[in-house]
Amino acid sequence: MQLTLEKIKEPVKAELKAFEPLFSEAMQSKVPFLKLITNYILRRKGKQMRPMFVMLSAKMHQPIADSTFVMACLIELLHTATLIHDDVVDETYQRRGVFSLNALWKSKVSVLVGDFLLSKGLQLAVEKKELGLLEIVSTSVQQMSEGELLQIQESKKLAITEEIYFEVIRKKTASLIAACTAGGAKSVGVSAEVIEKMRLFGEYAGMAFQIKDDIFDYQKNKFTGKPSGNDIKEKKLTLPLIFVLKNISASERKRIRGIIAHHNQNPEKVNEVIDFVVKNKGLEYAEEKMMEFRDKANAILDEFPKNDARESLKNLVDFSIKRIS
Repeated sequence: MQLTLEKIKEPVKAELKAFEPLFSEAMQSKVPFLKLITNYILRRKGKQMRPMFVMLSAKMHQPIADSTFVMACLIELLHTATLIHDDVVDETYQRRGVFSLNALWKSKVSVLVGDFLLSKGLQLAVEKKELGLLEIVSTSVQQMSEGELLQIQESKKLAITEEIYFEVIRKKTASLIAACTAGGAKSVGVSAEVIEKMRLFGEYAGMAFQIKDDIFDYQKNKFTGKPSGNDIKEKKLTLPLIFVLKNISASERKRIRGIIAHHNQNPEKVNEVIDFVVKNKGLEYAEEKMMEFRDKANAILDEFPKNDARESLKNLVDFSIKRIS
């Protein structure tokens, strides 16, 4: 049976529908210019995978509570703010075929809007007296920033190890999914032990998700029919390339690093690196590691009683690693 988000979200469909106006209200401002921008953001919302992780992680244990909606809003405000800031840092003008805020209103406005959304999250947590949830989210913000800076630091060396790569993606990507699942569990009053297990589940799921993203860079894009090679162009070493560099001769390693260092804007040279990674089984290795993290995530879920929300969580992880974009 083909996995669809509609099927996966079935156990929390009503709650996700109720969440939408709450999230919209959480973004509101009396400043007309800001209202115009937030309405633009709301119109181009994505798949809502992170609120789904929150809701399903709560409902797997107990009926969804008011605190669960607060957690989902906190996560979406944080996630939206970080996407806006990322677009400024990376000078990205489109995201999934839609103009970024950076393209329409330039970097200064984009940074301020991102700051506004982060402050709205803080305000919401304080108003609702949800300091425990705020602690989970603020830890994720800290780790995401550390992960980005660690990646920038290591990318300059062009010699990142597999261990450092996993630390980067654990902080940069997996920490947010971990916050979703830990916060969802905490919102319904489960024990600290269960919250930690759910945090670890989210971390493993997030690791698998990011490895899938890194594999995309070496696969044909559904829009262009060619691999994007964006990570190579930005001199980012991800798992497929890290594996290959570790397992080739010193002379070949020097040649590939030389291309990345000095010819990373040359399409032919970038394709040469992509072909080299594919030929030397970099994608197979990355996919193997991705499935290991998926299996670790599922093993944690199997410690809990079976119910519809638990099965949807498993399916959501599968969906995230089988997606085509």
